[in-house]
Amino acid sequence: MSTLSRRSFLATGAVAASGSLWSGLAQGAEDAAKFKLGLVTYNVPKDWDLPTILKVCQEVGIAAVECRTTHKHGVECSLTAQQRKDVKKQFADAGVVFWGCGSVCEFHSADPAVVKKNIEDCKAFAQLVHDIGGTGVKVRPNGVPKGADEQKTFEQIGAALRECGKAADEAGVEIWVEVHGAITQLPKNMKAIMEACGHKKVGVTWNSNGTDITNKSVAAGFELLKPYIKSCHINDLTNDAKGAYPYRELFKLLRGSGYDRYTLCEVGTAYDVEKGTAFLKGYKKLWEELVKG
Repeated sequence: MSTLSRRSFLATGAVAASGSLWSGLAQGAEDAAKFKLGLVTYNVPKDWDLPTILKVCQEVGIAAVECRTTHKHGVECSLTAQQRKDVKKQFADAGVVFWGCGSVCEFHSADPAVVKKNIEDCKAFAQLVHDIGGTGVKVRPNGVPKGADEQKTFEQIGAALRECGKAADEAGVEIWVEVHGAITQLPKNMKAIMEACGHKKVGVTWNSNGTDITNKSVAAGFELLKPYIKSCHINDLTNDAKGAYPYRELFKLLRGSGYDRYTLCEVGTAYDVEKGTAFLKGYKKLWEELVKG
């Protein structure tokens, strides 16, 4: 039987140790969050103009903005071609990503004319997002009409989304369906809507709703919607410590799924610029802590 020399033994041990260290580093890199913090203009900066929003994002270190319609930023379908170029340049100069538009387009109405108008509005937003260089249009269901059959409503929403998805595909953007509205916000029902749609350019915006939670965990709902998650809204991060919403778990699930986009702050309180900047700095600090797990 041959024996290892002391030098060979040490060399072998060093290789094994370095291999173990590399494996650990690789695992750590794999576990690191690939997503960044973004901001929805609903509602912290809803009264700020676009230059102010971008200036604050630069100061705080917020990577992306979703411009919710009707707010002071003015990123709306009424913009001219030149104005769209100007908005695109403002984002580029600031080094902030224009993530997309947060529309209020919804497709659950019992009136076909209302559904059709919302589809056309969504198509207009898709063109706007394309022109400014964004990624998607946020839409939503807002429940099920009183007395309507739930499954038929899900199928109606899905069919409308499929039409929107085709327009988005042509424009080179996506449609993000906010997990929103009584009944429709339940993960199993949103999954049914996604299955009824079946278009590659249509996914969901995880919305951090209380109805995501089962036995103090969002894992079951996340698993149902994981294949469709293209964007993510987060709200009051102090809810994690309060036991009201498990953000630490959500971020771990996002890390594990390889999600590499944005988690966007969507808090329902409007602030002036000074207080809003201070709030967002504190928000980012807590976000960074929770993301680490």
